[in-house]
Amino acid sequence: MRRHDVPILEFDPSPTAVIEPTEHIDPTDIPRHAVLCFFQDVIAKAVDEFDGREIDEVRSEIGLVPVYELSFEGSRLALVHPGVGAPLAAGFLEELIARGVTRVIACGGAGVLVPEIALGHVIVPTAAIRDEGTSYHYLAPSREVQPTPEALAAIVATLERHGVPHVTGKTWTTDALYRETREKAARRVAEGCLTVEMEAAAFFAVAWFRGISFGQLLYAGDDLSGDVWNARGWDDHETGRQQLFKLAAEAVLTL
Repeated sequence: MRRHDVPILEFDPSPTAVIEPTEHIDPTDIPRHAVLCFFQDVIAKAVDEFDGREIDEVRSEIGLVPVYELSFEGSRLALVHPGVGAPLAAGFLEELIARGVTRVIACGGAGVLVPEIALGHVIVPTAAIRDEGTSYHYLAPSREVQPTPEALAAIVATLERHGVPHVTGKTWTTDALYRETREKAARRVAEGCLTVEMEAAAFFAVAWFRGISFGQLLYAGDDLSGDVWNARGWDDHETGRQQLFKLAAEAVLTL
């Protein structure tokens, strides 16, 4: 283990931990392909539209989260809400991997750091700045972490196939939505960040550690680029969210 005065930097590369997901969760007949969708309304519609059925659940002290199986364009697809924040989202991803999921694309919203990105525009993260804590338990300390290349390529190819306007760039993953200061935001923009969210770095780190494919699609939501936060009514863009899910589903099924 690497020793350091700052505990979060004491990375231990040991492949085994005291609690291993595979020792407590049995593999199931779950689809290998999954979409992690942060939008409950979209999940409900997708379950209705694509003959969804609940096949399992992941548990936390805030309640049970259903794991759905859909029939998407003739293929089996798992659909799950990953919770909010890096620790919970990473834990849910770990449990899905233990069940047998190996190819994942997440779709969710993010705050924009540059005003040119309009509400609902699609952003594809090419790297995440690791300003959260979870990723440091999976990978040695570094400034950023990338999605797996095959998943990133699948996302971009899907967007281009459908002619969907999008931008690619870095995202800033933070644990503290109420501590996104002006100076930090300016620093992140200077190093190439387009968005801020709370899970991408952790997702990417878990994927690399467990050897699965993982990428993410983001939907441009609230605007943090100005002197005053602008919510922009970002949670009312239902059609855009539904399309984002369908693009994520199509992309992951090419992996």
